Amino acid sequence: MKALNIEQIQEIIPHRHPFLLVDAIEDFEPGEFAVGYKCVTYREEFFRGHFPKKAVMPGVLILEALAQVGAVAILSVPENQGKILKILLEYAGTEVKKECISKVLWGTTEYIDENALQVNVTRLKKTLKALGLENRIETIRGRGYRWKREQ
Repeated sequence: MKALNIEQIQEIIPHRHPFLLVDAIEDFEPGEFAVGYKCVTYREEFFRGHFPKKAVMPGVLILEALAQVGAVAILSVPENQGKILKILLEYAGTEVKKECISKVLWGTTEYIDENALQVNVTRLKKTLKALGLENRIETIRGRGYRWKREQ
């Protein structure tokens, strides 16, 4: 059984308080599943107006928490960085559309949150920066990414 604490979760997904709705992952298999929870107290701000005499966590927040737990499962696959780098290098200097990268990473372009791809690219950029290769991946807003060739 693999578990993650809050610091490890924050290394995987970009959300921060008050929008981080996962406090711990009890068990997960990268790319397959995750079981997580959010510690909720009666003092949470959203309980004040959602229903004052009978507090209920808003459904939209429950769904967001579910999505964040799923994102931990999807984004914890380390080989995704290698797959992104490989496709960008294969087409160096050329725009690689987001849909193409999603297809390589997850085998589909359907139902993939745009943030999932962005988080993977951001992690790759961080790794490249540590290797002295910062600013080699260019983001083409709304369309894709490009590996900048050496000048």
